[in-house]
Amino acid sequence: MPSYPVNPLDPGDPYLGFWRERHLCTLTTLRPDGTPHVVPVGVTYDPEAGLARVITNKSSTKVRNVLAAGPDGMRVAVCQVDGRRWATLEGRATVSTDPVRVEEAVRRYAERYSRMPSPNPSRVVIEIELTSAMGHG
Repeated sequence: MPSYPVNPLDPGDPYLGFWRERHLCTLTTLRPDGTPHVVPVGVTYDPEAGLARVITNKSSTKVRNVLAAGPDGMRVAVCQVDGRRWATLEGRATVSTDPVRVEEAVRRYAERYSRMPSPNPSRVVIEIELTSAMGHG
């Protein structure tokens, strides 16, 4: 069965439902030398805002990679898989230290993953302004 494109701002109930299930995801960023850096992350998807969010530590390699791309951010992808079902969101990532934005990301993470992350004064949020999506199943 082929994969299908999805409007990331209006994904439809089955696609959005899959993103509301609890799944470990991956985030792919590019290192300064152009090689991919793929790491496991928790991702939340907010089609109304056109964003995917990843909470992380400000000293992480993924944050350094995004920041190295400059103020316009970096093209990235997040993906989740469950058997033959999969979904990918793509867009431009930036890093925010704004406490309101970080708290919103933490709230959404706690909602999706059914647990509040430990307090972390070094927490930031990678916000991905979505440009495309695709999936299967």
